[in-house]
Amino acid sequence: MQFRDLKAQYLALKPQIDQAIFNAVEEGRYISGSQVRELEERLATYVGVKHCITCANGTDALQLALMAWGVGPGDAVFVPDFTFFSSGEVVSAVGATPVFVDVDESTFNVDVAKLEEAVVAVRDEGKLVPSVVVSVDLFGLPADYPALRPLCEKYGLKLLEDGAQGFGGAIGGVMACSFGDISTTSFFPAKPLGCYGDGGAVFTDNDEWAALIRSYAVHGKGSFKYDNVRIGMNSRLDTIQAAVLLAKLDAFVNVEIAAVNGVARLYDEVLAASGLVLPRVPDGYTSSWAQYTVQLPGDADRDNLQARLKERGVPTMVYYPKPMHQQTAFGDACIVSPGGCSVTERLCATVLSLPMGPYMGEGDARSAACNLCEVL
Repeated sequence: MQFRDLKAQYLALKPQIDQAIFNAVEEGRYISGSQVRELEERLATYVGVKHCITCANGTDALQLALMAWGVGPGDAVFVPDFTFFSSGEVVSAVGATPVFVDVDESTFNVDVAKLEEAVVAVRDEGKLVPSVVVSVDLFGLPADYPALRPLCEKYGLKLLEDGAQGFGGAIGGVMACSFGDISTTSFFPAKPLGCYGDGGAVFTDNDEWAALIRSYAVHGKGSFKYDNVRIGMNSRLDTIQAAVLLAKLDAFVNVEIAAVNGVARLYDEVLAASGLVLPRVPDGYTSSWAQYTVQLPGDADRDNLQARLKERGVPTMVYYPKPMHQQTAFGDACIVSPGGCSVTERLCATVLSLPMGPYMGEGDARSAACNLCEVL
C-alpha cells in the first residue's frame, strides 16, 4: 500500500501522459512552449478567474503575490499557525512580519474569530501595519471564506488564498483558488493535481497584478526578456511539466475529485465508532482531500501506533509535528496572536494522516481503516 499512489495514477493515464511528454520533447520548446499558455487558459477557466500565471512552485507563487502587492518591512501578514512552512516563509522572505493565528480544531483552517483578535491587537499596538491575510486551504478543504472576506474588507486587508493543497475544492459552485484577491496553488507531485517535478500557479482577476506577477516571475522583465525593469526572480513552469498537467487535467476534473471523496466517505464509515476525531467537511463545501487526517486521543502513543501500522503495511504521515511559531527559522521575527495557539499545539501532538488518493482501491482503504482501529 502506498501513502499516495502516484504510480497507479500514471498507469491509469499512461498513454496520454507519455504522448504529451513525447510531443513536448519533439517540439523542442522546453521553456515557454505552447503547452504552458494552454494550461494557463484551461486552469483559469476551471477555477473561474481572469488570469492564471504558472510558475516554478507553490512557494514562489505565494511570494510573487506578496511582491506584486509591495508587501515588505513594516507590514504584518497573518498566517495560520498550523500549516506548511512556506506559508509563513514567504512573509519573512519579503521582509514583512508573520503573525501566527490559531486554527479551528474541526477544519484545521484559520479560526476567523481569533484572526480578528490578532488583527485588532496588531493595529492597536501601532508598530506594524496589518496588510494581508494568508488563508490556507489545508488538507484540501477551503478555508471559511464567507467569514474571511468580510473580515478582510472590514480592516482593509488583502486576502491571499494559499490553495497549494486545496485545488479542486469548492464552496457551493465556487472553486478553490478563486476566493483570494490573489490565489495560488502547487503542482508538487503529491498534491491533488500534481506534475512530475515542481510547479505552481497564481490566479487573479486583477489585470495590473497579473502583469506584475508575469514580470516578477521572469527576472522583472519589461517589454521583452532582456528589458529588465524591476528586480524579480526566475520562476517558470517548464513545458514538460505543463504537458503532464494538461494530460492529467480531464481525469482530475471528471474522475479524481469524485474518487477521493469516495475514499473519504469509506474512511468516515469504517472509523465512525473508533473514538477518533475525524475530519469535518462543512455543509456546502467540497474537499479535494490532499490528506485524510484524524486526531488521536491525547494519551495515544503516536510513534508506536505508526510503527505498528507500518508492520501491517499501512504507511502514515504526520502533518504537521511542529507549530509555525516554534520554527527556529522565525526566531524573534514573528508574532503569536493573543491567547497563543493552543489548538495548533494540540493538533501537532495528535494528528495522523492515512493513505489517500484517487486510485486507492476500496480494499486498501478499508484495510487501512480497519488496521488503525485494531491497533488503537
